[in-house]
Amino acid sequence: MDLLRLATAGSVDDGKSTLIGRLLYDSKSIFEDQMEAIETTSKNKGEESVNLALLTDGLRAEREQGITIDVAHRYFATPKRKFIIGDTPGHTQYTRNMVTGASTADLAIVLIDARNGIVEQSRRHAFIASLLRIPHIVVAINKMDLVDFDEEVFENIRQEFTEFATKLDVPDLTFIPMSALLGDNVVDRSANMNWYQGATLLHHLEELHIASDRNMVDVRLPVQYVIRPQTDAHHDYRGYAGTVAGGIMKVGDEVAALPSGLSTRIKSIEVAGKPVDEANPGTAVVVLLEDEIDISRGDMICRVNNQPEVTQDVEAMICWMADGSQLTEGSKLAIKHTTNWARTIVKDMRYRLNINTLHRDEAATSLKLNEIGRVRLRITKPIFADKYRRNRTTGSFILVDEHTNVTVGAGMIIDTE
Repeated sequence: MDLLRLATAGSVDDGKSTLIGRLLYDSKSIFEDQMEAIETTSKNKGEESVNLALLTDGLRAEREQGITIDVAHRYFATPKRKFIIGDTPGHTQYTRNMVTGASTADLAIVLIDARNGIVEQSRRHAFIASLLRIPHIVVAINKMDLVDFDEEVFENIRQEFTEFATKLDVPDLTFIPMSALLGDNVVDRSANMNWYQGATLLHHLEELHIASDRNMVDVRLPVQYVIRPQTDAHHDYRGYAGTVAGGIMKVGDEVAALPSGLSTRIKSIEVAGKPVDEANPGTAVVVLLEDEIDISRGDMICRVNNQPEVTQDVEAMICWMADGSQLTEGSKLAIKHTTNWARTIVKDMRYRLNINTLHRDEAATSLKLNEIGRVRLRITKPIFADKYRRNRTTGSFILVDEHTNVTVGAGMIIDTE
C-alpha cells in the first residue's frame, strides 16, 4: 500500500478537527479507549454530542479555547491506502504552523464554512498550498446541514473559489459538499444531497493517483551518513546512507558525486539491510559504489548528465517564523539545505507578499512573524539545489538562528544565480 500525506487548512471554526475526527470515527480507526476518553471529556464540558474534534486537539490550551494551535498528526489506514493527516491551525497568527504542517503534503483539504463562504483565511491557505506546490487541493464546503443542503450555496462558493484559483498554480482542484458533524459525504454518501454526484472524501483520498507527482527523472541522493563497519568481515564496506530525494536509483547506473564531480557506478543498493535492484523517491537507502570516492555528509549523488545547480546564490520565497526578530537585508543565519549546513547572508529583499491580496510590496525592508517575501541569499559554500517547482526536497531549506538554535525561517528556491 502506498502512503498519502494530507493537510487540512481553513479558517477558525470551519470544522477541520471535527472533519478529521469524523474521518477516523467512520472509517473505524479509533480505539475503544480513545472513544471513551473523548465521550467523557465531551460530557464533562456539557456538550450534547461527542466532540470528535477532541481526537486531534490534544493540547490543554486547544481544548480550553476550542481552537487548534499546533499541528497534530494522525495516522490511519484503509484496505486500499495508508494516510498521515496533518491538522493545521486556522488563525492568522499560526501561519508558520500551517507552512510546516503542509510542507510534505500530497494533498491539502481547504475547508470552507457554507454559511460564511470564502473568507480571508480561505484565500490565504489556498495560496500557501499553491506556494508549497501541493499538487492536489480538495475544497471541502462544510456545514451544509446549516444551509439546508442547498445546492445553490455550494455552486456559488465553487464558482467564486475557481475564479480565485486561476491566479494560483493549482494542477488539481476538487469540490465536495459535506457535513463533518453529521458525516455527510465524508466516508458515507449523503442522502441529503442527491444533487451531488461526485465521490465522498474518503473515496477520493483512496483513489487519488499520486505516483506521478513525485520527480522520477532527476536522481538525487543527499548523503546523510557514511557507513564504515570496523570489522574484518566488512573491511572494504563503504556505504552512503540517505533518503532518495528524486529519480529512480538502479544497480549498475553511472552516477556522479558532488562537489567533486567524479563518476562511478552503483555496485549495490540496500534498504533496511536487504539488497534491492532499485529505489524510488522517499526511500531510505544505503548505496555502495564500485570505486572509492571521497564522499561525506552533505555531498550529493546524482546522474552524470543530470545534475542539480551548484550555487552559492539563490533567490527564494521565505516564510519568517521567529517571534521577536525580523529578517532584514544583511541578516546572517545558518542554512540547512538537504543534509548540508552552511551560513548565509541576506543580500537583497525583493518584496514582501500580502497573502490576502497577492500584492507585492517592493518597498518592504523586513519580514516579521508569519510574513512571506522573496529574498536573495548569498551562501558561504556551494549547495546542490533544484528549483522548488522541480523538486520540493532539493528546492527547500530552513534558516536557523546560530545563537539560539531556533528555526526562524523556511524557504523555497525560486531561482539560482
